[in-house]
Amino acid sequence: MATPLPHTPDLPLTHLRLERHDDGVAVLTLDQPERRNAMSTEMTASWQAALAHLEGDHGLRAVLVTGAGSAFCSGGDTTWLASEPDASVDDLRTRMMGFYRAWLGVRRLEVPVVAAINGPAIGAGLALALACDVRVAAPGARMGVPFTALGLHPGMGTTHLLPDVVGHAAARDLLLTGRLVADDEALRLGLVTQVLDDGDFAASALALVRGIAATAPVAARLTKLALARGGHSDLEAALQWEGLAQPVTLATADLAEGLAAARERRRPRFTGR
Repeated sequence: MATPLPHTPDLPLTHLRLERHDDGVAVLTLDQPERRNAMSTEMTASWQAALAHLEGDHGLRAVLVTGAGSAFCSGGDTTWLASEPDASVDDLRTRMMGFYRAWLGVRRLEVPVVAAINGPAIGAGLALALACDVRVAAPGARMGVPFTALGLHPGMGTTHLLPDVVGHAAARDLLLTGRLVADDEALRLGLVTQVLDDGDFAASALALVRGIAATAPVAARLTKLALARGGHSDLEAALQWEGLAQPVTLATADLAEGLAAARERRRPRFTGR
């Protein structure tokens, strides 16, 4: 089978690339490699525009987020902090809240989102990866949240997102020391689920996302919703949700297709119906 070719939606994006594949996969690439993909004002605006476009894409099944060049993302563009010494706390808070909500908007996407950490993911850059559903790393990738080492309180949801991913003890360690971890320790901590070490990280990450995109769309979206905000509060809440969500999928044509494909030992062809 021929590999579906990507196309670029007609969006005026700066410091960001969006490619849409015909198999339901979209690839968002932070694209300012000379600045290690720091989150510039222009990139932030482009990110919001790209997310709005993807939210309206009814054929979307999975999203891959990665960085151009040797870095995933070095974090927020902090040069403006020193350039506004007279800014009030209220002004700074307004600006930071807008920045946080813009980037964390990726959590609104109903489809699975995978962060392919191809290089350093630092500060807000790691927060972006934490906001995705799954994280994989390239060999040698380093990541951390060194806010306090810069004199900053952690931001962009890291005091919630990091404990949710690695647990409270490891999150306290990383947030209070500000130290960076390499790919092997990130894997042990659960910060990433895989280190894709087969010589072609980009291709491996895309193959992983294509595998997710090939699952039944209704089931995948409901599963993502079930796992949101750390999952259900207790077993009974999970059972109540599953007692409604599983019958929804039982009533889909995709279930019949999945069962038939299993019997016939072939790949299923899900349509989202």
